[in-house]
Amino acid sequence: MPKPYPREFRDDVVRVARSREPGMLLKQIAADFGISESCLTGWLKVADIEDGIKPGTTGEDVVENRELRKRIRLLEQENEVLRRAAAYLSQANLPKRLYPLVKELATEKIPVAVTCRVLKIARQPYYRWLSHPVTNAEFAEAYRANALFDAHRGDPEFGYRLLTYEARGAGHPMTERTAWRICSDNGWWSVFGKKRGKSGRPGPAVHDDHVKRNFAATDPNRLWLSDITEHPTAEGELYLCAIKDVHSNRIVGYSIDSRMKSRLAVAALTSALARRTDTAGCIVHSDRGSQFRSRKFLRTLDRHSLIGSMGRVGAAGDNAAMESFFSLLQKNVLDRRAWKSREELRIAIVTWIERTYHRRRRQSRLGKLTPIEYEAIMTTSAITAA
Repeated sequence: MPKPYPREFRDDVVRVARSREPGMLLKQIAADFGISESCLTGWLKVADIEDGIKPGTTGEDVVENRELRKRIRLLEQENEVLRRAAAYLSQANLPKRLYPLVKELATEKIPVAVTCRVLKIARQPYYRWLSHPVTNAEFAEAYRANALFDAHRGDPEFGYRLLTYEARGAGHPMTERTAWRICSDNGWWSVFGKKRGKSGRPGPAVHDDHVKRNFAATDPNRLWLSDITEHPTAEGELYLCAIKDVHSNRIVGYSIDSRMKSRLAVAALTSALARRTDTAGCIVHSDRGSQFRSRKFLRTLDRHSLIGSMGRVGAAGDNAAMESFFSLLQKNVLDRRAWKSREELRIAIVTWIERTYHRRRRQSRLGKLTPIEYEAIMTTSAITAA
């Protein structure tokens, strides 16, 4: 079963179809983006429903109903926790320890996170209690940790000394040394505890440079290059993150947004993974921008067995093959005229990438073929050789 197209790609195709010139057929637009006419027609129908042009159940309604059901289930779980806790604590002959109740509710499929949040206890001590037999001293420390956590959550600017006073006031006396140890183990520090200067320079590389300016790949999905560019419009900046397969020079994934956050790079990488198969072991090369060093981006690389790679600071040549694509985009689209809106520029970028760059612009390195033609020929040759 083929992978579904990324949502951002579908939205871009719908935008291009709706803004087409008179006489332009849907069949031609579908061919420019490499999809069937029936597929494009279906996307337009769904978009008309979601935009309120035609009646029907929108995707937002489905998501909202699903979220409401989740919320109802969560409220039922929280109500059950409160009911069971009231009954448990009312038993005079039992020690007032809530961890056994948390474990009992967990066996009844009430998440530990929900129970701990309702009862206002920390999860870390509970899991330690669950995995190892604990003593009364450890129970006492768990309650101290809860008191310190509550104080820290209420006043995150307090250091461990002030947290100690707050915990004592809540009925959990301890020394400052004990409070420091508990806070240190759990990472509960004052927001003023460490200076966080910003130099404006890229941070340290989280990957080695596996490319060394050798922009060549004998097979697809062996080396991807990524970078981010921006361009002004009357509404503000528009940012594009693109991922290029060096084998065919095809842009295998991209994302466009009004903000340059880590989600921009993650969305572009997710788009590339949705369109390609057999990507395990592929090298993803970029500069040292914070978007490519973010935890979300690194987790996406690890989840799909991709290999990260980064160039040096201030060395544009370390990602020259990607810079050449952005140079073409700058000359052919971005600098052609002033753009009134982000939507207008977005449609122009997507149309140029999918229609012109992929299917009409022939490249000398590919033997005067377009990226789409080159991939089709090389794939057919590989199948014949096998």
